[in-house]
Amino acid sequence: MPFKVQVGPPQIAIHHDQTILISEEDGQVGWPSDKGLYFRDTRLISAWSIYTNGTPWMLLNGGAIAYYAARIFLTNREFLTQDGKVPARTLSLAVSREIDGGMHEDLDITNYGTTLVSFSLELSIRCDFADMFEVKSGEIVRRGKIETLWDQDAQTLSNSYRNQDFERSVTIRTTHVKALYANGRLSFDVELAPGKSWHCCLHYDLSDCRTRFPAKTECVAHDAEGRHAETLRDWQQRVLTISTSNEEYYRFFRQAIEDMAALRLQRDRDNQMIFIPAAGLPWFMAPFGRDSLIVALQNIMTYPEFARGTLAILGELQATETDDYRDAEPGKIMHELRYGELAHFKLIPHTPYFGTADATPLWLITLHAAWQASGDRDLLRQHLPTAEACLDWIDNYGDRDGDGFQEYETRSPAGYENMGWKDSGDAVMHADGSKVEGPKALCELQGYVYDAWLRMARIYEALGEQAKADRLRDKASVMFERFNKAFWDEETGFYAFALDGEKKRVMSVASNPGHCLWSGIVPPDRAARVVARLMAPDMWSGWGIRTLSSNHPSFNPLGYQLGSIWPHDNSIIAMGFKRYGFTDEVARIARDISRAASHFQGNQVPELFAGNQRDGTNFPVQYLGANVPQAWAAGSAFALLQAMLGVFLDAPAGKLYIDPELPAWLPDVMLSNLTVGKEKFAIRFWRDGEKTRHEVVEGKPAAVERGRFFAPLMTR
Repeated sequence: MPFKVQVGPPQIAIHHDQTILISEEDGQVGWPSDKGLYFRDTRLISAWSIYTNGTPWMLLNGGAIAYYAARIFLTNREFLTQDGKVPARTLSLAVSREIDGGMHEDLDITNYGTTLVSFSLELSIRCDFADMFEVKSGEIVRRGKIETLWDQDAQTLSNSYRNQDFERSVTIRTTHVKALYANGRLSFDVELAPGKSWHCCLHYDLSDCRTRFPAKTECVAHDAEGRHAETLRDWQQRVLTISTSNEEYYRFFRQAIEDMAALRLQRDRDNQMIFIPAAGLPWFMAPFGRDSLIVALQNIMTYPEFARGTLAILGELQATETDDYRDAEPGKIMHELRYGELAHFKLIPHTPYFGTADATPLWLITLHAAWQASGDRDLLRQHLPTAEACLDWIDNYGDRDGDGFQEYETRSPAGYENMGWKDSGDAVMHADGSKVEGPKALCELQGYVYDAWLRMARIYEALGEQAKADRLRDKASVMFERFNKAFWDEETGFYAFALDGEKKRVMSVASNPGHCLWSGIVPPDRAARVVARLMAPDMWSGWGIRTLSSNHPSFNPLGYQLGSIWPHDNSIIAMGFKRYGFTDEVARIARDISRAASHFQGNQVPELFAGNQRDGTNFPVQYLGANVPQAWAAGSAFALLQAMLGVFLDAPAGKLYIDPELPAWLPDVMLSNLTVGKEKFAIRFWRDGEKTRHEVVEGKPAAVERGRFFAPLMTR
């Protein structure tokens, strides 16, 4: 068994939707720290400690038992009472928590000693109502007023915050036993005979002063089959499942399914529940543009409904006017939406913020993929106004100077320097390490737009608007020629990372051209050189393809986007490799990420990890601050499998295309619950010598056709 790598500091994180609790391993929330109970981007509880007669408890074990629940087992240190000393480790305390709107907390104490014990159990709870952005930065500003009220008869402790019309509150209710409140602490008088137990429930009801989110009433230990468990089972019955003799990949895939369940944001639209994937825990449990769209595309074979929900929610938030502070322009798809105090008073532009150059073409790509998966023509009609506004934005705003390429540059004093998926301030630099001045035209942005135009041409054809389809095909043809002239460098056999503000090539060797393979903007006679460059030793680490060449002067394997490895980046590149028929390289990348996942606790691949070279003695090294679970990292398990099997959904044609080439390390895979339109399929794949065979176990065999991956998209 490989060494297991823990990502991030030792802590317990549980959540549901936008309610998040991050605690120490013993269940406590120390002060000062970035831990606490968060609700809609506001930290409600900033400190939580538990004592017996003023003495802290000792941790035995604690952890999350599900993404929404945790249990922590503690025992007592020796402490004094008026009857004498209570020996250490004679009392057991179990703290159980479950988040479902609010948070339910159970405290269970058992006396394993031989004498009666009487003591005061004390809970110290503080609320700072800090904005999540300020907690992350470590610079918290108190703008409003906090009020604390204790109602002895109702047994409720209410903490509320108000700053003009911005309000948040948490009300703690105790049941089963009576509490007192004094000196900032809830206290309970506990008396336990030998072998007896004591139980208390605390209900943390949350409110944004418009909507109340009550805690569940049932105890955690007695509700193993509650609503969360039921919805999780329902999720598992709806998604694609696999079986394989390769236990490593199975665990990787299975954990990814659980991570995606954990990262669903549920929204009610027209009396129907739809889901949009959040970006990651703990800091990005919010709707995102680029992230949610890429995750929807990664899940198109696993859970195509993500695409439907993501299109709807992001479409509702599409910009309709120019707002430089938010980098908003008519037709643009947003980057990030926040709900905290800073956003409420527009002290940050995330209301929503539109600082992304790629979400708009990715929205169009996702619309086409959702239609291909569902065959639902009404989906196209429903979203056509949004799609056409996206097309207008690409022409009128994405192309800032009218040269036919997509560029970005913030107009906001609080805006992002970089607006591609590599969005850190130092992510785009020249080959000598100097900063690239904008406006910047990233190579993958051109590919996304090229792909979006071709996909929208097919949508227009399906809607009977051939003239519009022809115009988009003509534009895509021009983009193809101009891109390959402006970005291709014959000497290196590779594409420029970007064009700078003076239209000069940025020749840093980075992973971005791999996305151009996925988009299909690379001529077939150049694809082999691009693949070879990405798989050269300075880019391919053995744990995956690095974001930046190790030969670059800015290379840092521990940097955010300066040579680290991002699983989602690798999965998109693998899809591009498969598109051009480089199946050995697809399998190599899939094995890299799967092997890396096996080293992380729970086979849970994080957002990114260090770009160190793999050898026979090392293991993946964590990036400090990586999110885990993280949606597009988890989604890499699905996209990599789709690439190896060459699965392409074509519900409008009633077809499921496959192009399977299993590597020796993955000799067999069974897909079940694969949905194409209204049809469900189960297909078994296995290696027979050097060839991959398949058998349709469930579904119409005639609907399943073998052929080149992406061929239906390329030939129509």
